[in-house]
Amino acid sequence: MLKVSDINVYYGSIHAIKNVSFAVDQGEIVTLIGANGAGKSTILQTVSGLLKPRSGSVEFLGHNIVGVAPHKIVAQGLAQCPEGRRIFLQMTVEENLEMGGYSRPGSEIADSLADVFDRFPRLKERRRQVGGTLSGGEQQMLAMGRAIMSKPDLLMLDEPSMGLAPILVEQIFTIIKELNQAGTTILLVEQNAQMALSIANRGYVLETGRIATSASAMDLLHDDAVRKAYLGG
Repeated sequence: MLKVSDINVYYGSIHAIKNVSFAVDQGEIVTLIGANGAGKSTILQTVSGLLKPRSGSVEFLGHNIVGVAPHKIVAQGLAQCPEGRRIFLQMTVEENLEMGGYSRPGSEIADSLADVFDRFPRLKERRRQVGGTLSGGEQQMLAMGRAIMSKPDLLMLDEPSMGLAPILVEQIFTIIKELNQAGTTILLVEQNAQMALSIANRGYVLETGRIATSASAMDLLHDDAVRKAYLGG
């Protein structure tokens, strides 16, 4: 479904992403793990069209999407839930969600809203509430709901557990698994490597802009070097 081949991304003269290649197959949960500053978010922004690689290719469903406008990439079936949620703070929950469905025909918005409210009952309770007054966990649910309003084939999640209490982290990861089981392919960037690998099929470990290793999630969970560096033991 997604094939990233030898991308190199720069911020000015800083070589942030160095010859990175990876793939995500339909139906998988694939996770990118690594320390802060390793380049995980930069990779997602490159895939979604917010950044342009200096070289390399990004293929989605067989088409090279490098240089394609981000809103057109969303319309092709690839959506991103960004780090830090970035909801529209002055808009209501329902208005935020409607913004997420801008690429869908108007006749489908009601059904998409119903689907989001079914997955996130808390959002339905607060549909008229302004986004900036929601709790951190509710804002994360809203950011995810906004992303899935576009009915993506591939959903990229950037640090969905950031700043959340452990019980909310469990809820968010349960929802991620449910989305995947319902047919959405997931590319997950997550600082909580233990949680990410516990639900993923495969994982890639990033170190200073390069992929250091890749394996099945289960193998990475039991890899001594990975455990020591990212899993606390």
